[in-house]
Formats: sequence, structure tokens, C-alpha cells
Amino acid sequence: MLESVQLLLAEFADLERQLADPEVHGDPVRLRRLNKRYAALSPTVAAYREWEAARGDVAAAEELAAEDPAFAEELAGQRAREDEAAERLRRLLLPRDPDDDRDVILEVKAGEGGAESALFAADLVRMYLRYSERRGWRAELLDATESDLGGYKDARLAIQAGGTPGPGEAPWARLKYEGGVHRVQRVPVTESQGRIHTSAAGVLVMPDVDDPAEVELDPHDLKVDVFRSSGPGGQSVNTTDSAVRITHLPTGLVVSCQNEKSQLQNKETALRVLRARLHQLRVEAAEAEASAQRRSQVRTVDRSERIRTYNFPENRLADHRTGFKAYNLDQVLAGDLDPVVQSAVDADEAARLAALGDA
Repeated sequence: MLESVQLLLAEFADLERQLADPEVHGDPVRLRRLNKRYAALSPTVAAYREWEAARGDVAAAEELAAEDPAFAEELAGQRAREDEAAERLRRLLLPRDPDDDRDVILEVKAGEGGAESALFAADLVRMYLRYSERRGWRAELLDATESDLGGYKDARLAIQAGGTPGPGEAPWARLKYEGGVHRVQRVPVTESQGRIHTSAAGVLVMPDVDDPAEVELDPHDLKVDVFRSSGPGGQSVNTTDSAVRITHLPTGLVVSCQNEKSQLQNKETALRVLRARLHQLRVEAAEAEASAQRRSQVRTVDRSERIRTYNFPENRLADHRTGFKAYNLDQVLAGDLDPVVQSAVDADEAARLAALGDA
């Protein structure tokens, strides 16, 4: 434990030196990256210093207790505080996802269930928008394909933290657990006999790569097509070829964007999403442990691979990975998602602590 702390202390000191350099403040992207890392390390450094102070208090109490038995009771209290500080430091030293300080690009795609699935996908989009608002994040609808009844066949959101979030508080650290198939049970608006139907929508969450230099794109690897945007029913909503489709030839990844009126804006948005997808592929290939987590995210939207069920008749939500259940589905859809997310955060931390103990 001490070895890993010393490495972090050295990195923290280096960050302080860099942040004190006036030249750094002239590079907004670099400054934001350094501030994020500084904020991420600060609680661990504070916990180490608290543990060091507790150890010093124990040593002083032991000396006093050796001279006067009356101090033995104080020694027990000091040792308990040292144990608490050590456990807090141990938790903060758990291996972290290197993307935990990032913003996210979140995609929602309708699956089985036709029009009802598209309506549910729109419900999920609104839930993430409201959740972002509650947490003080900035959420932007990058692109969406609407269905005839006002739902979404697919939609993409960019969610960014407001300011510099603390450890575990950035959008990726919270929302990465949302990846997977979400199943809904309710009476669709198209159902005339009041029967409950089951449909599904898929959610894919990717770290947002804010620095284009992190994922360099060779123009020769890109096939860019332009076309006219279209709305529900194929009706033209644009009279110019402003929509953009980019194909990354080496991987076959395809990204389309049509929400903006400007072809240039749609292209920039598509490139942003493409970088996020390529970053995700790179992480999956490089880190087997990380890829195991990401494989849980949806690839094909099939309701048999569900991670969560939203039961409207019972106003109930159930997360099938953590066992979490709540009977306030209406409030969850209104953005009260933190208890659900926290159940996944806690389960993940427990698994990592167990793995650390077995190592």
C-alpha cells in the first residue's frame, strides 16, 4: 500500500508544479485534463495525510500509556481512528477505471416492441436528461431519429460535468453502469384492450474523448457521405444535403448525424462520436478486465439480455445485476436515479475489494 501511495504523492506534486506553470493556463484542454486528475488524486492524498497523522497519534499514545496506564483507554480510541483512516485509504487506493474522470456520450436505441420500444427509448432519454440536471451536469441531444408517435428509434446524448468533479462523481464514473438492455412492462398507448406488453431499449455508454489528439483520425481512413435529413415517415425536414454519415474503413464503424442544419456541425458531431467509439475499442483491446465490464453493454438489443426492468403497473424498478428494487419508478424516470446507480457502484467496489483480498 505504501509503495502505491508514494507513486501517487509524486504524481500529485508534479501536478501541482504543472498547474503553477503560466503556460499551462494558455492550453484549455491540457488545463482541464490536469485539473481533473488533480481533483481525482486530492482525496487520496488527504486520506494518506490523515492516516499518517493517526499513526503519529497512536505512537504518542503508546508512549504515554507505557508511562501511565490511565492513558490505555485513549490508546484504544486512537488505534480505532487509525484503523478507520487505513480502511478509507485502502478503498481510495483500489484500482480505478482510468476513464472515471471523463464525460460521456450515451446512446439509446429502440429494440423489440416496435413503436412502444421507441416511446420507451424516449422515456430513457428524458430520464438521463433530468438526472443530469439534478447533478448539475450539462446534457445535450447530439442526434436523434424520431418515430411516428414521438418516440426515438435512436438518440445520442453528450453529458458533461459542470466544473471539476471529485472522484467517482464524473459522468462516466456514474453512468457507465447504465450500459445494457432496459426492459419495460406496461400497457402501450397503441393497446386497445389494456394488455401489458414487454419491450426493450438498449443503452450504450462511451467515455467522451475531449482531446482529438487522444484518438487521431487519418482522413484516408474515413469515408464521408452527405444526404438530406429526414423526419418521421421520411418527410424531408431539410432542403440541403446537411446530414453526414462517416464510415471508419479499418473498423467498419459507421456514425450518422443529421440534427444540425450545418453539414460542418453534423460532421464535427459525427467525428466526436466516432472518436468515443474508437477509444472504447482501444480500451477493450488493451485491458481484459475493462473489456469484461464493457461486454455487459448492449451490442444487439434483445430483451433476454436485460440489466433492468421497469414495471409500470407496479411502479417498480428492478436491477438484475445488483438486486436493487424500488417502488418509485415514476420518480426514477423523473431523474431520481442516484440510488439505482449507487447500488451498482457499491457492488463494483465490493467486488474489487474482494479481488484485492484474494490477490
